[in-house]
Amino acid sequence: MPAAYDQYDYPHYWQGRNYEHQGEVIALKAFLQRIPKVTSIIDVGAGFGRHTSSYIFRAKKVVLSDPSARLLKEAHKRLSGYKKIKYVQSTLENLPEKLRHKKFDLAIFVRVIHHIQDPHKAVGLLDKLIEPGGYLIIEFANKIHGKEIFRNFLHGNFTYPLDIFPKDKRSDKSIEDRTIPFLNFHPDVITEALEEKRYKIVEVRSVSNVRSSLLKRLLPYSVLVSIEGLLQRPLAFFKFGPSIFILARKPRITG
Repeated sequence: MPAAYDQYDYPHYWQGRNYEHQGEVIALKAFLQRIPKVTSIIDVGAGFGRHTSSYIFRAKKVVLSDPSARLLKEAHKRLSGYKKIKYVQSTLENLPEKLRHKKFDLAIFVRVIHHIQDPHKAVGLLDKLIEPGGYLIIEFANKIHGKEIFRNFLHGNFTYPLDIFPKDKRSDKSIEDRTIPFLNFHPDVITEALEEKRYKIVEVRSVSNVRSSLLKRLLPYSVLVSIEGLLQRPLAFFKFGPSIFILARKPRITG
């Protein structure tokens, strides 16, 4: 069955979004510095391998997984110089079965969970892929980011930050694919899903904090990226950015 992103030009979507991409790279590299040792990495929903060059130097084995054969083909073309990458076409639901006897030191799950209705189930499936004591980097679209809270307050909705139900953004004109969910989650929901599996949150980063078409026109790219790097950690406390990155560690098996 064709995947949703087989019919969508996702690489084209990222053209002109260098600031957003680099903001994610900053978060990923910062998280990698918090992980002492990594020998194997799986990138679930890796798409066309947009982030692979940011982490591939850390591991001896790397698996890129995605439901889209088209995107994996593009990733293989872009990353043909790397021989240690294995490509697996699969949905998250089928991935633990396809990789039944393999577990990884680090799983990366970026810009995927907004297409999944049940984050608890998603974390449970990811957990099956991670070694005891291993790490998970998970990103989610933040329902209560700064601009959204301000917008709701202007309309008199002062309880909006307390509403934990996800917001489906498919009705927005900006959404590229209207046939699958595009959910913004409350941070407490993602945290709860991780804690349910006894994951310890190591670090949180607020990403794309100064994403604005006006600022992109007014400020040089290098300045925007510098500001982003300075703001990610302090603004994480306020869950300010539209994208939240979490580094979490799986518990070790105890006797």
